[in-house]
Amino acid sequence: MNDKFVSVIRTVFAKLFSLIFLSLAIAIIFSLIISVAKGFMEGTDFMKIFLSSVNTAIIALALFELALVVNREHSGSDEEEGAVASLRRTIPRFIGLVCIALALEGLIMVIKYSQLELAGNLYYPVAIISSTALLLAALAFFLRLTAK
Repeated sequence: MNDKFVSVIRTVFAKLFSLIFLSLAIAIIFSLIISVAKGFMEGTDFMKIFLSSVNTAIIALALFELALVVNREHSGSDEEEGAVASLRRTIPRFIGLVCIALALEGLIMVIKYSQLELAGNLYYPVAIISSTALLLAALAFFLRLTAK
């Protein structure tokens, strides 16, 4: 009885959080569409619209991926597997997406600062790109340690 109750609660919360993350992703996509349309109507530079929309789209994609992971991994499944096997399956996808988002953010900042001739501010994108490399190395280390 207790295990059944915990399984039901786990499934309900997994569905609830999945719905919350999915709703946030949809709201961000709508916000992205509105901001792109507004930018075009106001005559904003295409490159500026593109750079800001990439950031927003990647955040929406990360939230969508998080909703999928929460739904898949935490919904009531009858077969219980090890925590390491579950993490090994889901963490690389999410961390990979975060690494892509961070790398793009760093590259966009490099482009933006070079266009505005603000070379003194390049410490920030270099720190972001270095942190991304460190995160990717940590993921590789995790996958190596948990290999069968």
